[in-house]
Amino acid sequence: MSHHYSGPDYGFPLGDARLDLTDLYAFPSPGRGGRSILVMNVHPSEGVSPPGPTTDVPFTSLGRYEICVDTDGDAVADLVYRVCFSTFEAGVQTATLRRIEGRAAVEASEDGRTLFTEARVSTQREAQVSEQGDYRFFAGWRSDPFFFDTLGALNDMTFTGTDFFTGKDVCSIVLEVPSLDWGRGKVGLWARTLGWVGGRFVQAERGGRPSQAVFLTGDQKAAYFAASPADDASFVPVYAHSLEHIGGYAHDAALRVAASLLPDILHYDAEQPACYPGNGRALVDDVMDGFVSLITNGRMKGDDVGPHDDLIVEFPYLGPPHRDR
Repeated sequence: MSHHYSGPDYGFPLGDARLDLTDLYAFPSPGRGGRSILVMNVHPSEGVSPPGPTTDVPFTSLGRYEICVDTDGDAVADLVYRVCFSTFEAGVQTATLRRIEGRAAVEASEDGRTLFTEARVSTQREAQVSEQGDYRFFAGWRSDPFFFDTLGALNDMTFTGTDFFTGKDVCSIVLEVPSLDWGRGKVGLWARTLGWVGGRFVQAERGGRPSQAVFLTGDQKAAYFAASPADDASFVPVYAHSLEHIGGYAHDAALRVAASLLPDILHYDAEQPACYPGNGRALVDDVMDGFVSLITNGRMKGDDVGPHDDLIVEFPYLGPPHRDR
């Protein structure tokens, strides 16, 4: 389920489906050298707790959606792409994208370079793409590219090969950026959502690597989502405890594996092909087979579910949504 349904009891963080971070992808732009594609997916169209459809309003205007980039390996953001949205009125919503560098990247700052303003959010099958210089931007409903037997996972890892996400939609933020936006070499990426609570923005969820924040944080999930990657060493014990419980790991082995999974950052080198977990994450990477094998200590190899067949070859690369809104 990646980061789907990551709030209390597999609900939504802060009780708002629009703040639910589902997946983060990073891969070189196909056919456009020197550029990278960053995909931040939020707001699944179907929930499991409570079950059923979520709101048709794509994004909350009382939130922030950020992709964070660490360029020097200290697990602190040096660059942030921040997206804010207007209110949803008469079926229309617009987005503003800012590029924020330096100290302002980790603060509640409105500084930075504005790349797009009043970019139209897509609510129908046709993708509305904005372009400015070396940047392209999309925000709106798309077919969810994530694939996994979620109900099998919730049933004590009893998989039937049924993909819960077939026919489901998600709200996507897709950026094409010059890879030199952050310099050369490997960077660390993570995404986060923030909601307006008590007169200030509160981090609702964050993550870079798929699924581990859902399965491994135990009773510290709320603290984990409120923290930053620079704090992640403190969560090694709870990760290890979960690995012992789920996979039967010996204590020392569980600690080693837990430490290898933290900080919760997706590593990416734009000059290399994308293939999770080695470099970035492509839309067709079967991340859950590897994760299931890891958390069960090799007892299970996967869920017998494969990639969706509705991806498209042009920007924004995710397939059209399964219905207009």
